[in-house]
Amino acid sequence: MAQRGVCLEEFSCSICLDLLKNPVTIPCGHSFCKNCIKNYWDEDSQRRIHTCPQCRKMFRFRPVLVKNIMLAALMDNLKKTRLQAAPADHCYAGPEDVACDVCTGRKMKAVKSCLSCLAPPLKNHKLVNPSKSRQQIQQRIQDQEKDVKLLQQEVEAINVSADKAVEDSEKIFTELIRLLQKRSSEVKQQIRSQQETEVSRVKDVQEKLEQEITELKRKDAELEQLSHTEDHNQFLLNYPSLSALSESTHSSSINIRPLRHFEDVTAAVSELRDKLQDVLRDTWTNISPKLTEVEGSLTEPEPKTRTEFLKYSQEITLDRNTANRFLLLSKGNRKVTRVEEQRFYPDHPDRFAGCCQVLSRESLTGRCYWEMEWSGGGVEVVVSNKNIGRAGSSNECEFGFNGKSWSLNCTTDSYTFYHNLVKTPVPGPVSSRIGVYLDHRAGILCFYSVSGTTTLLHRVQTRFTQPLHAGVGLFSLFSYNGGATAEFVNVK
Repeated sequence: MAQRGVCLEEFSCSICLDLLKNPVTIPCGHSFCKNCIKNYWDEDSQRRIHTCPQCRKMFRFRPVLVKNIMLAALMDNLKKTRLQAAPADHCYAGPEDVACDVCTGRKMKAVKSCLSCLAPPLKNHKLVNPSKSRQQIQQRIQDQEKDVKLLQQEVEAINVSADKAVEDSEKIFTELIRLLQKRSSEVKQQIRSQQETEVSRVKDVQEKLEQEITELKRKDAELEQLSHTEDHNQFLLNYPSLSALSESTHSSSINIRPLRHFEDVTAAVSELRDKLQDVLRDTWTNISPKLTEVEGSLTEPEPKTRTEFLKYSQEITLDRNTANRFLLLSKGNRKVTRVEEQRFYPDHPDRFAGCCQVLSRESLTGRCYWEMEWSGGGVEVVVSNKNIGRAGSSNECEFGFNGKSWSLNCTTDSYTFYHNLVKTPVPGPVSSRIGVYLDHRAGILCFYSVSGTTTLLHRVQTRFTQPLHAGVGLFSLFSYNGGATAEFVNVK
């Protein structure tokens, strides 16, 4: 009976391109050498994404490797027969043009395998299929051309969105300006109207008073003339009509105001200005992070390897004016040690009084990366706002117990992340060196265990509204025994 053609590719690992060794099968059905698929997934462990190298199917969790018993038995039989020369009457399947990587790359007509014994046609030679390589290259070209097209579409979408945002913002601010101009015109009109009314009232009273003054002067002149009259009878006859004075009706109505007639209006307008400034400042606090989010979405991708992190390395030195008195700074203020007796530090408003903590001198913005070596009972690797509390040991002062600080607590056997009094256990390999990556604009904060490899421990996605500072807290596990240390290492 004729046998169905079999080719070695069906029994080859798509990672090493050699015959399967200790074959295992993953959930999608494809099989690989156990060591090949294990090493392949180890390289992807930092991204925590596990995919099939052949069909690219993604698995949420790293699949358990199951031995393929049938393939293992077939490979054992193949090993026993592959060194035997194929009999002359054996039939070979599917000759095609291939290139041998040993025979100076020359092309040849070579068979893939013997149908009966599966013996390879060229002993110890590895055959390379150019057509298959071309297909892979062409497929990659197509995929990248699709990516280029998508990026171009994203550029167009960004431009359209930005133009519309500028246009809408200009309209809104124009409306605000018009509203302010309208209110300014109304206030001006009311001031002028009130000015006219007040001036008219004052001039009316002034005119009547001037008339009274004229009348009084006339009577005063007549009385003076009468006083020179020698005829007493004539004097007594005329005096009553001249001496009678009517009560003034205007002096009592005069209200002399302080010389601040419209200063209350100015004060009210000034108060309005201050309120508008507060509103604009608070509104900008909301607008600016939105622009930062857009900026962050357009920046370079987040680093994955230590080499990429080192491009953003930041030298950290500690601020002596913030150090608690049970902390000793050394090595150019890059190392801190917890001691048993208080150090003499002068009083300073920035000093932590109740917590064994210290902040960096440098203000951190943009993209930054630094590493810290630690030893002893335990250490807090911290990023914090500068305006965190300093007096006492309340939650407002302690790293991780408020909304102004983010703290990774490291002990000899575990990690714990604290922020705003929320405690989060963090799995991962315990290491004496911790790496910290900060992207201030994008609101990304990552902590890494650094040993032979760089392993992500914890990632924070938030919104930073203020410049940040690196920080350190030193503590002991059970009782105070001193000796805990932390040092910012130079990784440039």
